[in-house]
Amino acid sequence: MKPARVMLVDDTPTRSALLEQALLDQGYLVVCRLESAQGLIKNVEIHQPDIIIMDLESPDRDTLENMTILNQHNPKPVIMFSGEGDSAIISQAVQAGVSAYVVDGLNPNRVKAILDVAIARFREYQALRKELKNTRDQLADRKVIDKAKGLLMKAKDLDEEQAYHAMRKMAMDQSKPLVEIAHNILSVLELLTP
Repeated sequence: MKPARVMLVDDTPTRSALLEQALLDQGYLVVCRLESAQGLIKNVEIHQPDIIIMDLESPDRDTLENMTILNQHNPKPVIMFSGEGDSAIISQAVQAGVSAYVVDGLNPNRVKAILDVAIARFREYQALRKELKNTRDQLADRKVIDKAKGLLMKAKDLDEEQAYHAMRKMAMDQSKPLVEIAHNILSVLELLTP
């Protein structure tokens, strides 16, 4: 099994070197060290880390904005160690995609356990996010199918079962998903109706 690739973002170079050594001792591979979150998104694209560890005195607005963008377009488990324990900042960090926010400083002996928990939480969150997206997509598809079915019923004077059966037959005959047939029906019938 390949070692997990880690990106370090630490505004204190000596602390960063100690953390890197602790990670190497635990079997992780440090692929990049940054002194700030500036250029974070570009460096994530270049180095493709599995995990991002940030050790900052206090995350600033730019750091949180970078984290939000990263979480939307290229989500990764992010562990943030900080000296700032303000609940508003913690909440903003979590909303920006931070998987674990540790306030009481970095203890090299706890790194592996913290990473394991953060990765597990990240995976769980990503699974929930995917499930929510699938559910929303299915609901949107259902609405399109129902609307197309309703227009077909009205245009061809069919009952609901006949309209649905006709749509299913078209989908099977054309080897297309039912929702694609529904979109086509909507396009044609909405064009023809005043």
